[in-house]
Amino acid sequence: MHPGENGNRAPYAVILGTNEIASAVAVRLHKRGYGVTMSHDPLPPVIRRKMAFHDALFDDPVTLAGVAAERIDSGADLPAFLSARTAVAITELGLLDLIVVRKLDLLIDARMQKHQMRPDLRHLADFTIGLGPGFHVDRNCDFAIETMPGKAGTILRHGSTEPADGTFRLLADRGGERFVYSTMPGRWHTAIDIGSRVFRNYIVGYLGNTPIQAPFDGILRGVVRDGTEAPAGVKLLEVDPRMRGAVWTGIDDRAHGIAIAVEQALDLRRETCVAVINSRKSAMPGP
Repeated sequence: MHPGENGNRAPYAVILGTNEIASAVAVRLHKRGYGVTMSHDPLPPVIRRKMAFHDALFDDPVTLAGVAAERIDSGADLPAFLSARTAVAITELGLLDLIVVRKLDLLIDARMQKHQMRPDLRHLADFTIGLGPGFHVDRNCDFAIETMPGKAGTILRHGSTEPADGTFRLLADRGGERFVYSTMPGRWHTAIDIGSRVFRNYIVGYLGNTPIQAPFDGILRGVVRDGTEAPAGVKLLEVDPRMRGAVWTGIDDRAHGIAIAVEQALDLRRETCVAVINSRKSAMPGP
């Protein structure tokens, strides 16, 4: 039985975030038997949308690894949806709206807000996990998982995750230069689809009236959805330099590894709970 199960009732998991990491976690939890709800946060905007459930918020059909997502607008519709488990729920409803649906068995913060203060999640669910920078076990989460290159998927039962240090994974020797950032706030517009071939200085879209160009030749791996309001300092697009070897759909290796780590954290927590129960039983005086 998985954590939080009560008879035949599926355990209830809320994931904060709709990016590719949050989506990979949602897939694993759905397959594990959880009723999963993903709560959208506008910051930072999602760029790797073909690797995520994000576009289901706009009623686009989205399936990842055989799991679909469906937009839910009302908390009143969630209990029946969670029980049916036909898909992952994705919603604009915030955490305060979701915690009243029913008791949370699992809460995961996968928003990847690397430079923001993290709230204490521990009193909101039976078990809480923080992904990425800003989490400290026993201060704002029960377990934490690293997401930075070289350490992604490392489970922390003590201490804090590494702060964001500007390190990027390399794709064909390209790191941070794969991304183009907003230098000012504005409404983003683009007609270019993810997976399209682009060339250096090709105009991918406009932030307000400012043209935004591709940094080099490659395949558009990610781009903010057309019509999104973007603040300054966020990623607008990513170019994969690998051409025929480029990957822009499905669950990538990093997100998959982090999702597996979430499952391992659940198993560790269950083993700890069982050990504590057995220890208490053995300490009880005999008849």
